[in-house]
Amino acid sequence: MDPRAHTGEEGSGSAESEPEAGDSAESPVRDGHGASPHGASAPDGPKSAAEAPHATGDQRAPEAPGDQDHAPGHRTDRPEHGPHAAHDAHPERPAARTDHAGHDLGARPDHGPDTHPDRAVAHGGVKNPPPQRPESPRGGLLMGRPFGVPVYVAPSWFLVAALITWVFGGQLDRVLPELGAARYLVSLFFAVAFYASVLVHELAHTVAALRFKLPVRRIQLQFFGGVSEIEKEAETPGREFVLAFVGPLLSLVLAGIFYVALQPVEPGTVPGVLLAGLMISNLIVAAFNLLPGLPLDGGRMLRAVVWKITGKPMSGTIAAAWVGRALAVSVLIGLPLLTQSGALGSTAEDSVGMDTVTDALLAAILAAIIWTGAGNSLRMARLREHLPELRARNLTRRAVPVETDTPLSEALRRANAAGARALVVVDSDGAPLSLVREAAIVGVPEHRRPWVAVSGLAQELTDGMRVSAELAGEDLLDALRATPATEYLVVEETGEIYGVLSAADVERAFVKAMARPS
Repeated sequence: MDPRAHTGEEGSGSAESEPEAGDSAESPVRDGHGASPHGASAPDGPKSAAEAPHATGDQRAPEAPGDQDHAPGHRTDRPEHGPHAAHDAHPERPAARTDHAGHDLGARPDHGPDTHPDRAVAHGGVKNPPPQRPESPRGGLLMGRPFGVPVYVAPSWFLVAALITWVFGGQLDRVLPELGAARYLVSLFFAVAFYASVLVHELAHTVAALRFKLPVRRIQLQFFGGVSEIEKEAETPGREFVLAFVGPLLSLVLAGIFYVALQPVEPGTVPGVLLAGLMISNLIVAAFNLLPGLPLDGGRMLRAVVWKITGKPMSGTIAAAWVGRALAVSVLIGLPLLTQSGALGSTAEDSVGMDTVTDALLAAILAAIIWTGAGNSLRMARLREHLPELRARNLTRRAVPVETDTPLSEALRRANAAGARALVVVDSDGAPLSLVREAAIVGVPEHRRPWVAVSGLAQELTDGMRVSAELAGEDLLDALRATPATEYLVVEETGEIYGVLSAADVERAFVKAMARPS
């Protein structure tokens, strides 16, 4: 179902950005980032892709048909009023709305197939082809495409690489003072090797997702780790558990490999220090990601267990998200206390002044990321729950066919007689050529409409602007996202015109569905 973005804290973790009651929902049409179909996008690190909607981690919310970040050329001129069709002559339909000029805007068609005799019956020509996915937004520097999945290094990675180089270089100065300034080259190598380990962690999630036939948009290495953006959710709790567990498992395997490689190496040497550091860092990545709270991998594993017990994925998400929030509070309070107590290896005398402030700041950042990722997971879950309510057939406006040279006033008169709210420009054989844009109609003064041909207000139809009346949920959003536009021609399986779908109507229906309690 949902686009997900798996994130890893300190290297990786499972994070799903899912909407939660009370939080503002992202529109399926306009860009809602600022948050995850997968993703709703959580900050770098354990979050949501969604990051829900996930990548074994964070999930991103499904992208909207016109998501600016993901579909270049997105248009924002989405009108709020339908074509100025006159009064609906059919009493069984909802009362028509009127615009400022007194023209009725018609009524939205009833749910279910429309058998009204005035429904346009023009052949749609070529059947609606499968939508082509738009290019994913670039997430930084492209490093390669292992298993066909692009791997990006986000700009924030360079910041954390510099930070690791500085901190690790200071430690090397105490352990290997003879290195001098060369210690920073060694430290930089360690930073690159550490994030290579994070990439292996994310690739484990990616390979598992591809094995389960779940599409993966990209892998991104960022400030607090990595994120694998898995676009759909696992179909069973067992697969969800495996998808989340393989990341920490690979980190543990890497720690074991570095431990074995360390045995024949002399401790006080550069190779010995590097191998020991990589072993410990991978152990930390595995242990942190196994903590049982979203958006971490352990949270996804907990979600899978609760899902298996209750039979309800939403129950699993709620349980794991609240455990994640409790974990965030624990990190905020507990990490500085552990540091000051010396439990993490430092003495109480060392943990004063600037070190105390640094520890508190690090704890606050980690807590904020975990808390946000847990909330995003809940929001994404609600989004997935309501997506099936979006059905092209139910949202389609009735349309009337008009030829290219038809005056706008005459076209609106015909729409009024048919109780329609949209105009389709057809050729002499009745084949659709273009859609009259709603915004363009609103912009034509009433006194000029008899002299303005509908062809001058229409947008030419492309294959991507023809959608099946049977599309619903995520499939519908995928189709609209593939070809951003304000209106789409909706056709039956036979190619017959069913009506016109407005992106603004999809957006309003989405917001309305998200406002309903789960």
